[in-house]
Formats: sequence, C-alpha cells, structure tokens
Amino acid sequence: MEIKTDSLEWRDAYKLLQGSILPRPIAFVSSLDENGNANLAPFSFFTAISADPMMVCFSPMRRGTDGAKKDTLKNIEKTKQFVINIVGEEFVGQMNECATEFSSEVDEFEASGLTKEKSAAVKAPRVKESQVHLECELDQVLHFGGDHAGAGSLVIGKVIHVHVNDDLYESGRINSEKLNPVGRLAGATYTLPLAKTFELQRK
Repeated sequence: MEIKTDSLEWRDAYKLLQGSILPRPIAFVSSLDENGNANLAPFSFFTAISADPMMVCFSPMRRGTDGAKKDTLKNIEKTKQFVINIVGEEFVGQMNECATEFSSEVDEFEASGLTKEKSAAVKAPRVKESQVHLECELDQVLHFGGDHAGAGSLVIGKVIHVHVNDDLYESGRINSEKLNPVGRLAGATYTLPLAKTFELQRK
C-alpha cells in the first residue's frame, strides 16, 4: 500500500499516525485558566526532549468538531504553567472520563472524581492518584496547520520540579513495575507495556 499524504483527509491521516506510532505514553495534563479554574486532559502525542535542561513536550491537536484550541492549550498559553501526571492502570478509567469534550467551565477533577493535590512550584494542581508528576513552565508553543480540525501545536515545557512516590524511587531510578504505566494504541485500545518485556544491551 502506497499512500500520498497530501491527498488524505485529516481523520484518515490521524488513524495512520495512531496505528503506527505505538504504544504511546500518556501526558495527563493539569492546568489552570486565568480565573483559577482547573482543567485536566490526556494527550498521547507526548515525549521527552532533553535531560539538561530537563525538557518535555506534548501535542494537543485542534478539536475535531470545530477546529478550536483545546482548553489545555489556551490555559498554558495564558498562565505559562502545567503539570504532566503519569498515568497508571489504577485510575485509567477516570483518565478516560477526562477525554470528554467538556465546556471550559467544567472542572475535570470533579467530573472524574480524581483528587487535586497542591504542586510545589506551579499553581496548577497535580493528580494525587498519579505516582509521578512533572511540574513544568512553558518554554514555547509551535503551531502547525492553521486553525482547522486536524491541525495541532507542540507545547514544550521545562520541568522545574518532579514528584515521585517514595515506593517507586530506588537508587535514583523509578521502578517501572511499581509505576504500572498505561500506553495508548489505536482507537479505544490501551496497553500495559510491561506485560512482556525483554532487554537488549547496547554494544
């Protein structure tokens, strides 16, 4: 199968990306608007950039219904802060509830039953149920594709504070099995990436 991307409708292009780049970690991003109202939403276009400085990024696409910016992006552009909460299996159902297109007035913490916990260095709250939190200051936002459905942005953040559950932290490393992270596959399918693992030592 040969596919020329310039002829694809955006939903079909999205399916190709979702189905080939996997499993994907999930950035469960908490933010505040200018009035202090909390927002919580998952994004599976997410990765690390560098360790020095400690930088991460995630990509919120425009809303598929009307091409508008998502609340998370609008909040971060205004307040310049956010928290990435790492998703474990224990609360993946509640995370999924936060993927709903709520109106901007809805607090997804309350809608999902997740617990707000005060952050150390940013105003946005973190998710207490998560075992790892990356508190971030906005470095920059890059926009791609304009203001229509299917377009997106790259949010780059500098990690200024990290919380790790004591039970996970062993000799400066995070115990992945205890973290029990969840990954995203295509469509509505998720995975527990540690179900089957193997090691390859670099030569």
